[in-house]
Amino acid sequence: MNPYPRFLLTAPFSGAGKTTVTCGILQALGRRGLETAAFKCGPDYVDPLFHAKAMGIACRNLDPFFCEGSRLSFLLQKNARGKDISVLEGVMGYYDGIGGDSLQASTFEVARRTQTPGVLVVPCQGISFSAVALAEGFLRHQSPSFLQGIILNQVSPMLYPRLQAAIERELSLPVFGYLPSLPEVDFPSRDLGLIPPQELPHIQSKLERLAKQAEQTLDLDGLISLAKTAPPLADIPSPIPPAAPDRPTIAVARDAAFCFHYADNLSLLQDLGADPVYFSPLEDTSLPEPCDGIWLGGGYPERFAAQLSENTAMCSSIRSAWQRGIPFVAEGGGFLYLHRDIRDRDGNTYPLAGVFPGTAYPAGKLQDFGYWTLTARQDGLLCRKGESIRCHEFHTWASDVPGEAFLAQKPHRSRHRLCAHVSPSGYAGFPHLYLYANPSFAARFVQACREICQQRSCPL
Repeated sequence: MNPYPRFLLTAPFSGAGKTTVTCGILQALGRRGLETAAFKCGPDYVDPLFHAKAMGIACRNLDPFFCEGSRLSFLLQKNARGKDISVLEGVMGYYDGIGGDSLQASTFEVARRTQTPGVLVVPCQGISFSAVALAEGFLRHQSPSFLQGIILNQVSPMLYPRLQAAIERELSLPVFGYLPSLPEVDFPSRDLGLIPPQELPHIQSKLERLAKQAEQTLDLDGLISLAKTAPPLADIPSPIPPAAPDRPTIAVARDAAFCFHYADNLSLLQDLGADPVYFSPLEDTSLPEPCDGIWLGGGYPERFAAQLSENTAMCSSIRSAWQRGIPFVAEGGGFLYLHRDIRDRDGNTYPLAGVFPGTAYPAGKLQDFGYWTLTARQDGLLCRKGESIRCHEFHTWASDVPGEAFLAQKPHRSRHRLCAHVSPSGYAGFPHLYLYANPSFAARFVQACREICQQRSCPL
């Protein structure tokens, strides 16, 4: 028996409807009473929020750039263990990898390294029988392609039977149903991708509508049967050492302004012996107590600049914690929050936490987008000079104090730059860290928090 039944949903390109189809399937499987694990290929922060909203569970990332060797399969096993089925959603187009001409970090690489059968979501808006040729190109491009089925998206119920017959006749590939055009459940986008589900009105009713449609026109039984054909995964031991007995408390910012978190980062901190406690820089007036460490993740602080600025008590609490040497990680939007002030698109300036004497401002376009490898230029909280970690950036705001504690290098390219701030107790910068890319970064952070916890428990 395969303990990890699974399948992967992919598409020819971004915007083909992968997330819509995935959410519909996740909802429909849940309505059947199946315990489902959800995964997102690549470094995306927003799509997993929709998976979590659909299933009420944390969606995990599977990123082959972050995780070399067996670590990708380890994370799949760790988070799929005990579940009835796992659904993986791809990123961009199936064969899109780093640099435009490489399969590295593509959805195809995830399918290959985890031996997961893939289902190609083919968008049919504006085409009809060209969908057959499109699917054939993806099926033949690599051998094996790991593509073992098709779902047609945005196709009319009248055209579907003929398209299904043509694909199954010419490609010998099963078609697992279709979704018609559903404008009432479209998920709108803005500059950093899909608008998060917590900002969308009637999101739950939209997901329910998707689930009902999936139950009517998708072959859920066929997808479940396909998942059961996935080969077993070899057991891979955990790369994480046993946790020490002291359990420090880490205050993690989580609200509408700070909603970008890798779920595996938080579970890794827990596995290393820490206890995350959530707080809201928008609503709370002070950090949780006790507080042995702080994690300010990414999000949209620029969209909530006025409210964050008005909460002067929290700004003061954050600034005091940094100055007192509480172990501190601030990435992406968390880094913006630590600036002296932030300027919005209308030219208004709002004071913030004031840890760094600079201004965050709108750059007008994506800045330093994509994967990077960070190499430390000095010792700091998370690492020693010369140590490195792979990371990702995705932001449209810039800083006049970006830092220079790390050398950031683009993969397969000569482009590099300096970025981020470090101290013996802190890291702050635009790069989002995926801690399983180098678990020693997480271990050092938790150990620093543990030392604060021990001081608190045994005061002089």
